Amino acid sequence: MIPHRTALLIALAATAIVLWDASGLDMPAARLFGGADGFPLKENAWIEAVLHRGMRNLSWSLWGLMVVGSVFPIGFLRRLQVAERMQLWVSVLGGLVVISVLKRLSDTSCPWDLQAFGGTAEHVSHWAIGRRDGGGGHCFPAGHASAGFAFIGSWFALHRRLPRLARAWWWASVAAGVLLGLSQQMRGAHFMSHTLWSGWLCWTTGALIDAAFQWNAGKRKIFPVH
Repeated sequence: MIPHRTALLIALAATAIVLWDASGLDMPAARLFGGADGFPLKENAWIEAVLHRGMRNLSWSLWGLMVVGSVFPIGFLRRLQVAERMQLWVSVLGGLVVISVLKRLSDTSCPWDLQAFGGTAEHVSHWAIGRRDGGGGHCFPAGHASAGFAFIGSWFALHRRLPRLARAWWWASVAAGVLLGLSQQMRGAHFMSHTLWSGWLCWTTGALIDAAFQWNAGKRKIFPVH
């Protein structure tokens, strides 16, 4: 079961994001970076090479190190139990999978596809499930931002035994997700709401995975704890 405090924070965060959705500020925020002629930074070489491909590769490399470290622990990993080391990388993978699946199912197109920015699609809320907007779709939630946000889930595996490291890890994950989300917004790939929901989904997925690991530790012990 998710702790009451965590569940409350998740609910409050969801409420805040819904209010952002209702405010209609996605379009004004997008217009800070683009207009009727599109988004000038869409093909920016530095953003594409460093903040897109580079950060994505770094994210997967870090995840790979976490997987290896769960079997051959070094440094702070030695202070974690087997299940906690496993939870580190399972939580990240869980967040990435959830975002990827939802993107694949989504009919929401990217800002650069919209008529307001020189494209052909109409602006349709991502809550209008099943309603096509005339664009390519598969743009909600923000996939690239999840390369940073997914690591938020690892906080749950760290905070009981290594609280100071957990706090630093959480802030670094949030900062990375926001940076990657903003870089994609500058290119016209996503709205702000796409990024916010990506962060929320990764956090919630991490909480659910933590609940599963805690259930395992206290009840069934499907995989080793120590």
